[in-house]
Amino acid sequence: MNRIFSGVQPSGNLHIGNYLGAIKNWVSLQKSFECIFCIVDLHALTVKQNPKELPKNTLEVTAAYIASGIDPEKTLIFNQSAVSVHAELTWILSCITPLGWLNRMTQFKEKAGKKKESAVLGLYSYPVLMAADVLAYKATHVPVGEDQKQHLELARDIAGSFNRIYNTNFFPLPEPQIFGEATRVMSLRDGMKKMSKSEESDFSRINMTDTKDLIVKKIQKAKTDTGVLPSKKEDLKNRPEVENLLGIYAAFNDKKLNLVMEEMAGKNFVEFKKLLTETVLEKMEPVSKKINELLNNIDYLKKILDIGKEKAHQIAFNHLKEIKKIVGLLN
Repeated sequence: MNRIFSGVQPSGNLHIGNYLGAIKNWVSLQKSFECIFCIVDLHALTVKQNPKELPKNTLEVTAAYIASGIDPEKTLIFNQSAVSVHAELTWILSCITPLGWLNRMTQFKEKAGKKKESAVLGLYSYPVLMAADVLAYKATHVPVGEDQKQHLELARDIAGSFNRIYNTNFFPLPEPQIFGEATRVMSLRDGMKKMSKSEESDFSRINMTDTKDLIVKKIQKAKTDTGVLPSKKEDLKNRPEVENLLGIYAAFNDKKLNLVMEEMAGKNFVEFKKLLTETVLEKMEPVSKKINELLNNIDYLKKILDIGKEKAHQIAFNHLKEIKKIVGLLN
């Protein structure tokens, strides 16, 4: 049985980077995989959260999943902290994970920066929790962005190590799935920075709940340069903002970047931004409208999470019982 597991942090202000890099691609996976899509609220705690805002953000992600086409009748949707197996399995896996493996994780170095000594343990051990998320359900495939690929490789290493230490084939080695032309959507204000909810300027991103007028303004103000659109990928060197906008257009239209570049070659940015705006509005307006409708029905969203929690707990808890037996813990 092929099983997908993935999740999004409830950090507020979901944007098109979350949509194109993850949620949009998950919709088609429901046809050929058993899917489990989590709201990873424990991961969100690596950065200080407002306790009043975190539940709202969790419900917003739930609404975004459903509005984008994730079917709660076919797919498990739940928040990570509601299934205690995630945290318990993290400890077991932590006890077989060498520090040297975690020291290689580049994302910790990037996020901690010069404040490494004051960084919280959760930020450092985050990849072990991610491994537990995946392995608790014996997921065979994990859709990831480029920035999470290293963490999934660590999850594979941890699974393999567990199997070798305990002479078992209990854990499958999950395979990464990387989709489309916009797996790493960059800021509209700086093509060298990833699009982020934490960036100060709201004009650096297009949020999934933005109005039509706001989307139009943000694309109009998106940073470009003085040239025209090139026809070849090699001509994008040193033009990160141009590459980003072309990648967004390609991803929304399910086209390869090189084909889009052939279509757009020689156009100026006024022409291209008009086409990009039309595309983003066509794809995102229905999603935004549906998200806002769902957020007016909180009881329905909580019911979806409760149903998902019960089903997810049953799968993960049964696996945890077997894991405890393998490592010698009394149940």
